[in-house]
Amino acid sequence: MKPVNKLAVAQAFGRAANTYDDFSELQRISGNQLISRLAGREFAQVLDAGCGTGWFSRYWKAQGCHVTALDLSAKMLNHARGQRAANSYLEGDIEALPLPNEQVSLAWSNLAVQWCGDLRKGLSELYRVARPGGCVAFTTIAAGSLPELHAAWQAVDKRAHANNFLSLNEIETACDGWRISLHAGQVTQSFPDVMSAMRTLKGVGATHLHEGRKSSLMTRQQLQRLSLAWPQRDGKFPLSWQLVSGVIERD
Repeated sequence: MKPVNKLAVAQAFGRAANTYDDFSELQRISGNQLISRLAGREFAQVLDAGCGTGWFSRYWKAQGCHVTALDLSAKMLNHARGQRAANSYLEGDIEALPLPNEQVSLAWSNLAVQWCGDLRKGLSELYRVARPGGCVAFTTIAAGSLPELHAAWQAVDKRAHANNFLSLNEIETACDGWRISLHAGQVTQSFPDVMSAMRTLKGVGATHLHEGRKSSLMTRQQLQRLSLAWPQRDGKFPLSWQLVSGVIERD
């Protein structure tokens, strides 16, 4: 369990609302992987918890589902509303969902629960609002992500510039007692330069640190040192993520 400044998280994603879809390749990859795990199942009511701009709210709505889009960020929610992504919209926290028990057949959350202060609490809330016979489907980021970023910054200033995420074992422990199937794997993105990689992190609102962050701008010298220290692959600048997806059956 880690302290999370929810206001700061909401503000970080709010700043990214207008450009989020331009930089959200990882979110689409993880969401599509999760959809493949639900193949053949039909859901009448879907909660998209941590909906962002509503990319997957639109997907589920197009499948004929009644979709409720929920996000911590009012700006993200407004963007989703402007896209007519869902049937209804709720500003709220996954760890305290503003919904009664057993409301949806699918409680869906794509790359959002890593911002929970207590993963078990967040997943318990998703489980609570799912109906018996339905399920909770989520993706999250695990420890071991962004090794290239960590290695490069170590050569510059030794400070944390990315969050330390929960280990797979900690994620498994948070799911104890439920009927769950967990999958883990690595996804690597490649960028032509360091600034492209950094813009992607900022563009998806992922620059918020649990411990807080300094708002100072990167100097040209820091950027040069970062570029030299970044572990390159075939002339590209990779960012590697450890992705975990889970499907919890609601008993």
